Amino acid sequence: MTPLALIMIIFAYLLGSISSAVLICRVLRLPDPRGVGSNNPGATNVLRIGGKKAAIAVLLCDMLKGTIPVWGGYFLNIEPIMLGIVAIAACLGHMYPIFFHFKGGKGVATALGAIAPIGIDLSAMIIATWIGVAFLFRYSSLAAILTVLLAPFYTWMVKPQYTLPVAMLCCLIIFRHHQNIKRLFEGTEPKVGAKKSG
Repeated sequence: MTPLALIMIIFAYLLGSISSAVLICRVLRLPDPRGVGSNNPGATNVLRIGGKKAAIAVLLCDMLKGTIPVWGGYFLNIEPIMLGIVAIAACLGHMYPIFFHFKGGKGVATALGAIAPIGIDLSAMIIATWIGVAFLFRYSSLAAILTVLLAPFYTWMVKPQYTLPVAMLCCLIIFRHHQNIKRLFEGTEPKVGAKKSG
C-alpha cells in the first residue's frame, strides 16, 4: 500500500463519518433520525420523518461521501483494488462514524456514490434495479439487498477489473443489512412510505 493510498483511505473514512442525515435533520429542526422511525440515519428513514426534500438532500450528500474519495483516488492513479478499499473505508465511515459515536447508517447511498465513477451505464443499471424492486415490493431494504447482490455481475459486464472491489463492498452492505433480512423473513420490515413512530 502506497502512502497516497493510505491517505485516501483515511480521508474516505473521515468524510464518510460525517452523518448527512443527522446534520440535515438538525438544520431542518427535525427529530434525530437515530431515535425515531427505524433509528437509521439514512435517506429512507429521513423520508419517513421529514419528507421528500429532506430525504433527497440526505441521499445526495451520502452519495457524495462515496464519490469524492473514489473519484479522487481514480485521478491519482490508485490501483483498482485500493480504490475498492477506499470505497469500503467511506462506507465504514458512514456505518460507524467516529464523529457520531460510531452509530451510522446502512451505507447503500454511499456505496452507490463510490461505484458511480466506474461508469454511467453501471450506475444506471444499479439505480434501475433498486427502483424496480422498491416499486414492485415496497421494501427499501429488499431493493438494496437485491441490488448489491447483482452489482458485481453488472460490474463484470461493464468493467471486469473492478468486479472484486465492488464485490467486497457489496459483502459489507449485505452484512450491515442482517437485521433487515431477519425482519423481511418475519414480515415486520416497514415498507417505503410507511409512517413509524419512534
